[in-house]
Amino acid sequence: VLRDVWSLSVFHLPLCCGSSIGCDDYLGSDKVADKCGICGGDNTGCKVVSGVFKHTLTNLGYHKIVEIPEGAIKINITEMSKSNNYLALRSRSGRSIINGNWAIDRPGRYEGGGTTFTYKRPNEISSTAGESFLADGPTDEILDVYMIHQQPNPGIHYEYIIPEANVISPQLPPHRRPGEPFNGQLELTDGTDHEDENLHRETDTHTGQSTGTFPVIQPGRFPSHQPDNQVPAVQPPRRNREHNWKQVGTTECTTSCGKGLRYPIFHCVNRISHEEVSESYCDTSTKPTPEEEACNIFPCPAFWDIGEWSECSKTCGLGMQHRQVLCRQVYANRTLMVQQYRCHHLEKPETTSTCQLKICSEWQIQTEWTSCSVPCGVGQRTRDVKCVSNLGDIVDDEECNMKLRPNDIENCDMGPCAKSWFLTEWSDRCSAECGAGVRTRSVVCMSNHVSSLPLEGCGNNRPSETIPCDNGPCVGKVEWFAGSWSQCSIECGSGTQQREVICIRKTEGSFDVLNPYECSFLERPSSQQSCYLKPCGAKWFNTEWSTCSKSCEGGFRVREVRCLSDDLTPSNQCDPQLKPEEKEPCNTQDCIPEIDENCKDKYYNCNVVVQARLCVYTYYKTACCASCTRVANRQSGFLGRR
Repeated sequence: VLRDVWSLSVFHLPLCCGSSIGCDDYLGSDKVADKCGICGGDNTGCKVVSGVFKHTLTNLGYHKIVEIPEGAIKINITEMSKSNNYLALRSRSGRSIINGNWAIDRPGRYEGGGTTFTYKRPNEISSTAGESFLADGPTDEILDVYMIHQQPNPGIHYEYIIPEANVISPQLPPHRRPGEPFNGQLELTDGTDHEDENLHRETDTHTGQSTGTFPVIQPGRFPSHQPDNQVPAVQPPRRNREHNWKQVGTTECTTSCGKGLRYPIFHCVNRISHEEVSESYCDTSTKPTPEEEACNIFPCPAFWDIGEWSECSKTCGLGMQHRQVLCRQVYANRTLMVQQYRCHHLEKPETTSTCQLKICSEWQIQTEWTSCSVPCGVGQRTRDVKCVSNLGDIVDDEECNMKLRPNDIENCDMGPCAKSWFLTEWSDRCSAECGAGVRTRSVVCMSNHVSSLPLEGCGNNRPSETIPCDNGPCVGKVEWFAGSWSQCSIECGSGTQQREVICIRKTEGSFDVLNPYECSFLERPSSQQSCYLKPCGAKWFNTEWSTCSKSCEGGFRVREVRCLSDDLTPSNQCDPQLKPEEKEPCNTQDCIPEIDENCKDKYYNCNVVVQARLCVYTYYKTACCASCTRVANRQSGFLGRR
């Protein structure tokens, strides 16, 4: 009967109100609701507006993201990942709803635009989710969503639904609240005689299906003519007029301060004795509708609202960080910023704190000053200055305070230069290994003033810069002979190259190869040198294998593998597929018990000693060594398998 009457009401109801009907509104329906919530709908009953605000912003402050129109429902504004930015909401009339006037509100529920917004700000440490505004709507005015920009925008996702007109809307009679059972009488609604009330529906968070709703059925009306196959409606029980509804009290206030709500409680009582009886004795259609009443309207005590710590002012060494501390007070379900004197009964949290991310690197003088660049007059001298971390590593100069960097170059004055020739010592080696050659020295004229004539004051008697020398005849001379260098051992990075070095004696037009000790009195040229063709980038390095964890029956050994760049610093540029193994099996052979040739049984009845468990005594363990050893090995093997 309910299903038939409901089907009649569906076909005769006018299209109104722009609300939606879910499949739970139709008794026994197996249809699926579309995204507008209409059972069996084709998604044309509403308009879903969604998008992502990804604009790159440069200026700090409030930036408008999206406009929420009047009548919007299912509003969802969500930051795509956690950041130091904040969402803000205000009406077109200029009233701030959430996070206005540079004051950050606490997460909670805020009323504005004809609906209630739930402001969520996930845990600052354990969550990576961003902020969000959620509201069921509908809104009764245009609202603007802003972002308080402080760091790069991670993206803001927004979505809301605009209901279309001419959608079937279920209605509840004015005297029955959503979810309240009907009294057994059914009637068809005509959409004209009753106040427009939308049916609010609760949704299961796991299944997404509506729960606890009823079709459009109202008491007191029923068609006078029914089809033959339709069962007549059940008439309600007759109620005695000796009973009526009486207010017996009120519910508890929803809040202890800051303006809450409470509702009157009505019970069915005897008119004369005022004794409470079952509600079936009273007419439910005459039961008064509980009207909300404000309670505990006095403001809640003020409290300190603590913001997040800012970043440390310095990347190393002692710095400072700051946070915002505001005095707030809850009134009328809204958190307001108030004068700080209202929080004077509470100790104010610190707004500044010291911080230190790491110990700063420092300048170190690596070498002493070099000699002056000139023997006389004004020159320069240098020394090596490096930036060293607290771990002793040499790092980039930017890691240290450039204002405190010691000088690594300075002028030096060696006094006035004499107007005469200055000579260096003769070179130690003759220019020829054998035969006639020369030795050299440097000759300069030093003057204490600048002149275009380099010989002024020194004269024309320039000392000789060469002197003859002779290392003896070349025939029969013993010397080292070095061949050409080989190719570099590797194509990139630091490698080595070799060359042949032999001891020879020169003869007329040829030479003889001698034993190396014949040239031992001479300095032997290097047969190996390092080479570097080009940088390799990063490559895998590994340590030697560790010892095996077991000597037999399968163990394992390990080694450490690291990806290092050319300067031997950790890198992540190595090919993972070429990474050497860090663990491998070893000593997989079976364990062979060691046999002691001196371990023998001295008596024929040693099995009796074993059965009597006398092997624990030294005498029997020696006299029956083989038998006691065998039973000990069996027991250790059994325990090992367990």
